[in-house]
Amino acid sequence: MKKMIALLAAGILSSLFLAGCGKSNNENTLKVLNYGKYMEPKVLELFEEETGIHVEYDEYETPEGMYTKHKAGAINYDLICTSDYMIEKLINEEEVLEINFDNIPGRANLDETYFQFSKAFDPENKYSMPYFFGTVGILYNKNMVDENDMNSWSCLWNEKYSGQIIMSNSVRDSFMAALKYKGYSLNTTDEAQLREAQEILKNQVPLVYSYLVDEAQDEMIAENAAMALVYSGEAGLAMDLNENLGYSIPQEGSNVWIDSWFMPKTARHKENAEKFLDFLCREDIAALNFDYVYYATPNTALFESLSPELQQNTTIFPPKEVLNSCEVLKSLDEEATNLYNELWKEIKSGD
Repeated sequence: MKKMIALLAAGILSSLFLAGCGKSNNENTLKVLNYGKYMEPKVLELFEEETGIHVEYDEYETPEGMYTKHKAGAINYDLICTSDYMIEKLINEEEVLEINFDNIPGRANLDETYFQFSKAFDPENKYSMPYFFGTVGILYNKNMVDENDMNSWSCLWNEKYSGQIIMSNSVRDSFMAALKYKGYSLNTTDEAQLREAQEILKNQVPLVYSYLVDEAQDEMIAENAAMALVYSGEAGLAMDLNENLGYSIPQEGSNVWIDSWFMPKTARHKENAEKFLDFLCREDIAALNFDYVYYATPNTALFESLSPELQQNTTIFPPKEVLNSCEVLKSLDEEATNLYNELWKEIKSGD
């Protein structure tokens, strides 16, 4: 899932590219909505130079923010990148157009593994194309923990690390860790299972240093905590900045998130959108985006050209056997969403 590391520059590209927007109905236009700092600016420049299609590029911070922006209808976006569960929600609401992959020969560069994962939210692979992917796991300080403890989610409940544990300030991510620790699906809506997970999360509260999202990375780099529940992209950057840090996906399994492109039903430049999707599949263009974002790419042509050191970086590119133990986050109905939120509120309030 595109996470907080990309939010730090949200709005920068938007201001640069929207400042020169042309007429909204111009056929040589493509309106794109993406997470903040999630595309190398040169990619947009190259696409415009090669095709003559003017890109009107906008950004957002969270999938929920994207949903609100799209549904407001002020701008008819042709192409949007967002996270798995939100695409599922929009597909269910019949807000998404089918992609004609016959117009995207570059799709052949994308690993089928990630289309298989995408079936969790796009069962027929008709509406979305993978862009980046990653996992949720434990970023830890090698000098402050026993690394053998990091192989299980149980480390987050280990009293010897009391006051040194950063949990995610996210209901789904924190419940994911508790549910996988208990052997349940991270997408469960079974109230008994959720209350069991809530109970251990309540018991964990005295051990927690803080509940954070984007700040967790900085706290770990500064060595203010022993471990943190984070996304793989944040872990990779933190490890580059502090050699004492490591990353683990516990043996019980975790979440694999996939950020994908889709065309909303309001798209007016479908042909241009498919040209852009094909452009993104090119090895050279995928390389520009990978170097800029530094998240795992599903582009096999690019992967095969990377250095052995990068290919073997299991924080960025988890082994297939690890990915097979992970689940994709699914959209919840209103009743289940309310239950999760109610249980989370009780944990945070101490009720």
